[in-house]
Amino acid sequence: MKIQLSQQAKEVLGKSELVIITERVDDVALLIGQMVKMGLPEVLDRHIPRHWKQRGLSWGWTAVLWLAHILTEGDHRKVSVEAYIKGMKHTLSRLTAQAIEPLDFSDDRLGHLLKHLSKSRYWHGIEQDLNERSIEVHALPQNVIRCDATTVSGDHEVTAGGLLQFGHSKDDPTRPQIKVMMGSLDPLGMPLSTDVLSGERADDGLYIPIIDRIRAGLSKSGLLFVGDCKMSALDTRGHIVRHQHVYLSPLPLTGATAEAMEAWIAEGVAKDEAGELERIFRTNDRGHEVLAAEGYEFDRPCCAQEGEEAWTERVLVVRSPAHAARQTAGLETRLVNAEKNLAALTPPRGRGKRQITDEATLLEAISTVLKAQRVGGLLSVEWEKQTERKTQYVGRGRGSASREKRVIKHIRYHITRIVRQGDNIAALTGRFGWKAFVTNAVQKRLSLTDAVLCYRNEYRVERIFNRLKSRLHIAPMFVKLNEQIEGLTHLLTLGVRVLTVMEFVLRRSLQNDQATLPGLHPENKKRMTDKPTVERILKAFSAVSLTIVKNAAGEEIMRRLTPLSGLQEDILQRQGLGTSLYGQLEIQEIGN
Repeated sequence: MKIQLSQQAKEVLGKSELVIITERVDDVALLIGQMVKMGLPEVLDRHIPRHWKQRGLSWGWTAVLWLAHILTEGDHRKVSVEAYIKGMKHTLSRLTAQAIEPLDFSDDRLGHLLKHLSKSRYWHGIEQDLNERSIEVHALPQNVIRCDATTVSGDHEVTAGGLLQFGHSKDDPTRPQIKVMMGSLDPLGMPLSTDVLSGERADDGLYIPIIDRIRAGLSKSGLLFVGDCKMSALDTRGHIVRHQHVYLSPLPLTGATAEAMEAWIAEGVAKDEAGELERIFRTNDRGHEVLAAEGYEFDRPCCAQEGEEAWTERVLVVRSPAHAARQTAGLETRLVNAEKNLAALTPPRGRGKRQITDEATLLEAISTVLKAQRVGGLLSVEWEKQTERKTQYVGRGRGSASREKRVIKHIRYHITRIVRQGDNIAALTGRFGWKAFVTNAVQKRLSLTDAVLCYRNEYRVERIFNRLKSRLHIAPMFVKLNEQIEGLTHLLTLGVRVLTVMEFVLRRSLQNDQATLPGLHPENKKRMTDKPTVERILKAFSAVSLTIVKNAAGEEIMRRLTPLSGLQEDILQRQGLGTSLYGQLEIQEIGN
């Protein structure tokens, strides 16, 4: 980078010993600017009390700078923050207009911040304030709420009453975990409320508390709560109805639903043959209209508890062709594997080839294979008993006409034929792809098509969990106390909130202007996108640095920032932050 200096500057610089400091700014200014715009420092300061003897940064600014470090470095360890602040002191002081010292981020001080964030009376107020501010500032829709839970595993020691407990987990069942229950706002997928619970708890009982907090915070009737089959518990549905809200969730294939599903599918097949199923289309990524689903619906009365007023809910019986195709492909794979494993049970005679010599063992082995591949009743197996007789002389030595002989029989069972049961397979594949949903929304509010397409956006809440685990690296956790585990989880969800709002605002701006952004894909710099991810947005600022020149007395002579590219300036303008966010870091003239 070339710097043009005035004659006065050259004279001053020529007479002084210089100290040159370089700080990597990158996306830190963008993140801090976004958090300030969201009101994060003031909201946190409003709800977390400041001790009358407390000096240094407020809790709000402490949290903002720690979050900036976490989002940039992907490291939530308390021990790493102090060194990071030392290397960014000039940049952070200018961006925040605060006097910043590394001791503001000592292990003890950050631990106290997490303790405050773990307290429900503080955290619930912080969430509600941020929700109100975000909805007002960004004019966000507030009709659809998605609720779901995830688990976060750790290497902590399991203790009685601790948050880390063993429970059902898709990540690693051999490690203890916490459970994070979350409600998020569509369409941007912004976290609204978060609960941190012990890892052994079932999901079913976690929905009502999170739903109550969200509805109290939004103070609006007719919210649509969307969740997976665990949200379809009758008590949860009844609770939502009693408070004048709406639900949409699939029914689990257990209990009465499993018994009724056969008849529902049979009716769906009959309607399909008669051409009476409602077909649902969507536009794919290539702009082609494809069949997303087809189905029908019917009404039924519903009552959560005896003596309570019943309501009418709609049962939506839907078949997804894509899901049916995946299930059919999976079945074909299991059938092929089963046929291969069955044939391997009875290999030809030979050295090292173990044979099955009794029928009971063969039957047990066949049953094991069919059960393991989940193809019981779909394959028929035929076998035969083979006996080989061999005559031997009794004793050792050469044979003769007078020597006694004996006949030895070798028995083996051999599978001769494996046949697929076509009728059974056809009957099973005919039931593939069907799922039942329930909702108390009227047809005008949520049609069959709207319900299916709405549920298909369930990935939005999953993206929150993905960012929590990938971008913010919540696991493994480097804190052990319950209050610090809970506080850290709450802090990291604030980070997810920042990322989702940034992404939503930029995408909405591009959509409104019908514009696209270039240069966000290093592998193809000419590629244009109108739906950039926040990860690529932040990466676009990865080459911004600040150079600070000081004289021997420690007086700053000059600050120069890496010039911003057109892409970076465009992103800042669309985020409503402006290029002055980075420009304020510079000092280009030498004072008297």
